[in-house]
Parts: sequence; C-alpha cells; structure tokens
Amino acid sequence: MVSLPGCAQGALVLAAVAAAGAHLPPIPSDLTTPVQQRIAVDGPNSAVVVGTGIAVSWNTYEKLDQACVKYGAPDCSSLTEQVCSSTPGTTYPSSRTWFNSVTLTGLRPATKYCYQIVSTNSTKATFLSPRQAGDKTPFSINAVIDLGVYGEDGYTIQMKQDKRDEIPSIPPSLNHTTIKRLADTIDDYEFVIHPGDLAYADDWALKGHNLLDGKKAFQAILEQFYDQLAPISSRKPYMASPGNHEAVCEEIPLTSGLCPDGQKNFTDFMTRFGSSMPASFASTSPDAAARVSANRARQLARPPFWFSFEYGMAHVVMLDTETDFASAPDGPGGSAGLDSGPFGSPGQQLDFLAADLASVDRSVTPWLIAAGHRPWYTTGDQASDPCEPCRAAFEGLLYRYGVDLAVFGHVHNSQRFMPVVNGTADPAGLDNPRAPMYIVAGGAGNVEGLSAVGTRPAYTAFAYADDFSYATIRFVDPQNLRVDFYRSSTGELLDSSTLRKAHDRRFVRQ
Repeated sequence: MVSLPGCAQGALVLAAVAAAGAHLPPIPSDLTTPVQQRIAVDGPNSAVVVGTGIAVSWNTYEKLDQACVKYGAPDCSSLTEQVCSSTPGTTYPSSRTWFNSVTLTGLRPATKYCYQIVSTNSTKATFLSPRQAGDKTPFSINAVIDLGVYGEDGYTIQMKQDKRDEIPSIPPSLNHTTIKRLADTIDDYEFVIHPGDLAYADDWALKGHNLLDGKKAFQAILEQFYDQLAPISSRKPYMASPGNHEAVCEEIPLTSGLCPDGQKNFTDFMTRFGSSMPASFASTSPDAAARVSANRARQLARPPFWFSFEYGMAHVVMLDTETDFASAPDGPGGSAGLDSGPFGSPGQQLDFLAADLASVDRSVTPWLIAAGHRPWYTTGDQASDPCEPCRAAFEGLLYRYGVDLAVFGHVHNSQRFMPVVNGTADPAGLDNPRAPMYIVAGGAGNVEGLSAVGTRPAYTAFAYADDFSYATIRFVDPQNLRVDFYRSSTGELLDSSTLRKAHDRRFVRQ
C-alpha cells in the first residue's frame, strides 16, 4: 500500500466528501406510485358506530387532489368497495413527497380484508381489521422502539460497529434484523406499538457522505426508513408516538433554530402520523361516568402525540414524554435543548391521561397498557437515563388508575422490571400487584448501536444488550398477560414472564 503525506490524505477525504451526497431514493416514473405505506387502528369514534376501522396512509411524489383506496375480499379477487379522502395530500417545506390518508370504516371486526391504493402502479395487501373492545380472544402485539434506518445511512446486517459500511447487495428492507423478524413472524401478531425514535434522520451527520448535504440527507433517511418498514406497516397497524429523534434536524442542544423549515418541531412525525393515529375511542362501557370521562379524553387527545385506542381486551394509551408537561426534556427550556412544542394547552396532556385512564372499564378491556418513549425505570450508569420529569408527571397517574404494563424505550437495550412504584418493588411481584410492570424495549437496532446494561436496580428482572431485540406482549386471557423478549437475528427467546391480575374491579382507583 502506498503511503501518502497527511495533506494529500486530507485532500482525498475532502474530495470524497465533496463528491458524496445524500442517498435519496429514486423517484418512480409514475409519480402517483404509493410509497412508505402504513396502516393504523381507527374507530369507532362514536359509541353508535358499528364495526371497526383502519386508516390507510402513504406518500406520493406528486400531490393528489383526492386519494382513494379499494378494498374487499380477503383473497383479493374482488375489491368492490372504495373510499376516497375529502382533502388533498399535504406536505411540508423540505419534503419531496405528499402525505395521503384514507380511513376505512364500518369493517367487520377481526376480519381479513384485501386493499389496494388507487394508482396506475400499486399492489394489493391484506390486513386483519381491529378486534372490537371486549373481545376476549387471545392475541399478541410487538413493542419495537429505537429502530432506525438500515443500510448506508444506518447499520448493516453484520451489526459490527466497525463494519457499518459493508452493505450487502440484497434489499435492506429484508435484512434489518428486527424488520426481517417481524416479516418472518407476520402471522403471529396483530399490531405494533412504536413509542418513539423511528428513522433517526437527525443522525445524518454520522455518515461522512452526508456532511455537505444535511437538508437532503435528513429527508433521504426518512424516505429510506419508511420504505424499509412498509413490508410490515402496510399489513399490520403501526401505532406510533414521538421520541427525541423525531424532534429536529440535528440532536445538538440549542441548535434547532439552524434547522431548515420542515425539519423543526416534530414536523415530519406530525405530518406523517397526525391524520392516521386515532383520538381516544368512545367508551363501550355501560357506565355513564366512564362514558363522560372517555368523551373528555377524546376532546383532550392530541394524536399523534398523546392518544388512546381499544383493541380486544386491551386499552392502550400512548404518551408524549418529550413535550407538554413540566420540565419536559424536549420542550422549551428542557434539558435536551431542542425547544419543541407545546402541542396542547398547559396541562392538556395530563388532563387527557387522567380522563382516559378513569374511563377504562375492566369488565370490557381488562388490560391497561401505557407506552411512551423515555423511561423512568432503567438500568445503566448515565444520570440522564431515568427521566425524572417524566416520573413526576406520569407515575402517579399510572399507579392510581392501575396501569398493568408500561412500555418504554430510549435506552438501547431490552429490560424488564418487577412491578414497582416510587422506586420500591411491589411485594406481590407478578401475582396481582398494585404497581405497574415496566419494560424497556429499546434494543431494536439503530445507527447509534446498543447501550451497555450497566448498573441494575434491585427490582431488575431481566436486561440484555448483546444483540438487537424486541418484545412481544401476549394477551392470554383477562387474568394473564405474557411478555417475551426475542433476539432479532435468530428469533431466540431471551426472557419470558407472565403477569397475573385478578381484574376483579371494574374501575381501579388506588
């Protein structure tokens, strides 16, 4: 190998950077071609509406005045129904694409449908319509957090930190280990919750080829990631709430003012998911007070930041741990210095949460799940890892209303804790505890890599940081819920636990 003087090496590096640029996906010749497809649980938003709903969303490289979806027989032989949007597609400064969404309502619950986005160049896909609240049939969901793009702007299948730039020739969407595992097990779960840190577009500067093309690099990563996710999100409802990596163009404190228009203040996240994440559902409880609380929660919901939905025997509430509460990390003056939000009036998110949790009738939906991004129970040695402002805002409400399982990410590994409140393990353990069981499912995989387990609090039951992993939550019956952690690359079961709850009170107040 020929050795070059330092100045010559520097010149070559500068030349390479200058010649490089953002890896924007190619634009299809038919600009109506749907890309980045995703579906979400929707409705009913009224107690008198019969059936369930699915929101179908996608992007196009030209504006559609009206977006339409055909749907029908599960074998895709006859798509006789069609629904169109009442408004044209939307976009934001710096985006190359327009965002479209159509909601299919009045679907028969727990029924397979086939659908096709109306375009001269689209394919058919199938989904299972949501289970109606109160259906006690067993089902499973996946918790996948801190996922990130795969390929030249992210990491590779080898998952070795020194080999991130070795890109296989096979399609990235099939080789992100967690996405591939979700694809391989597509028939084993019914939807995905992803509370925060999706594409990691704000990490564009970690790759040298992006250094002179940051504005386009941010958009390129978003487009790549949601294309990679589409084989999953086009078939399984993908329920998202925000994390810190959705906030601005670059996660450097106090620099958000330098971000271009469209790459500030959760703009892509809000535009992408705002029309598809549901508000809280109308209560199906016969109790009048529960219906009043549910209606108040629906008025206070601010999807895609905070909202709730019901599915079978589960009531799921999605939280915004980034903004809209006292000392919120990403809010104005927050510790992250990202100056984002607020997205509601003062106190709105916490008022929503109190009303929503108060509405949950355990005779209808016995299992109450809360999901947010930043945990306040976690292993590790960084003082910033436990989100103390989050604890102060949310923990009391989760305990008072008897939340069964709380799901978080942010720390890049997998963790499970015994039920705990105020830093003390519930003496009942997993056998009918009063305190919530907490898990961290932040090891799905991203360009920043995994976080070491570090210090384990006394109530730690499981912690894993050797490889990418995710969690499956199994609603076995009204009294038993199982949480399994899997190694993404192999499907190996890493940890399994069963939470037993009597659920003998219709409305929990502790």
